[in-house]
Amino acid sequence: MATTKTSTTKKSASAARGEKSTRRQNAEKGFVAPKELSAHLQSVLVDLIELSLQGKQAHWNVVGRNFRDTHLQLDEIIEATREFSDTIAERMRALHAIPDGRSDTVASTTTLPEYPQGEIDTSETVDLITVRLEAVVGTMRDVHDDVDEADPTSADILHAIIEKLEQFAWMVSAENRKPAARG
Repeated sequence: MATTKTSTTKKSASAARGEKSTRRQNAEKGFVAPKELSAHLQSVLVDLIELSLQGKQAHWNVVGRNFRDTHLQLDEIIEATREFSDTIAERMRALHAIPDGRSDTVASTTTLPEYPQGEIDTSETVDLITVRLEAVVGTMRDVHDDVDEADPTSADILHAIIEKLEQFAWMVSAENRKPAARG
């Protein structure tokens, strides 16, 4: 009887917070992400979502030399970050955490700086996107050790994303680099 009362109390508390549940919600067994792990994955998720949105803003408004190459490279970054955000959100769900990709959540919690409005020269776009790629990697590196301690499988996912975003940052930033002096 006490079990029924506890379940009823939990259901009432959830309903009071506006949460909806189904009969089968969290019916699966297995590892459940601790709060800190969920929070870390959520921070990665919002930065990836924001990167894809800012990448699209850049894609639409880039102008100047090497426009076509920059425009196409931005498409690659956008496609990859959308896939990465989906991977992180689905990993969260597999661990019984609730991802939040709503626009107000992303806007209020991202670590990325706001992207400028209007047409942006390709050279400046390269610098702006490089900073944002590195910022997302920074978020992942900041949470990595805690994620790895709580769930090595999630850390492995971060490794793969970091590797690809760092490659993008290198490739994008090379557009504005000058060759190193020969010695």
